[in-house]
Amino acid sequence: MKNIFQRIIDREIPSKFAHEDDLCVAIHDVNPQAPVHVLIIPKQPVPRLSAATPADQALLGHLLLTAATVAQKLGVDETGYRIVINSGRDAGESVPHMHVHLLGRRQLGWPPG
Repeated sequence: MKNIFQRIIDREIPSKFAHEDDLCVAIHDVNPQAPVHVLIIPKQPVPRLSAATPADQALLGHLLLTAATVAQKLGVDETGYRIVINSGRDAGESVPHMHVHLLGRRQLGWPPG
């Protein structure tokens, strides 16, 4: 059974896309935690960061570079943005398909949580 991200990638569930290429999609989060909240999702599913292997190295790098590109497209590259990857239940992972959160356009506190 496909998870929600696989269904979005396959266009079975409508979503507002900010970016798409051969390796990933970037969609606007339906429950944003900041004025800009985009999820960068690899098309090749990796359950979570802790399940990634050396074979995923290029994909992981691509996700971070894509986040920077999307930040520029959305105009938060100059003011700043945060990248978050949740890995595991205690981190808030709710879908077993690794993805990168890009949050911006508001002051973000530290420590997060």
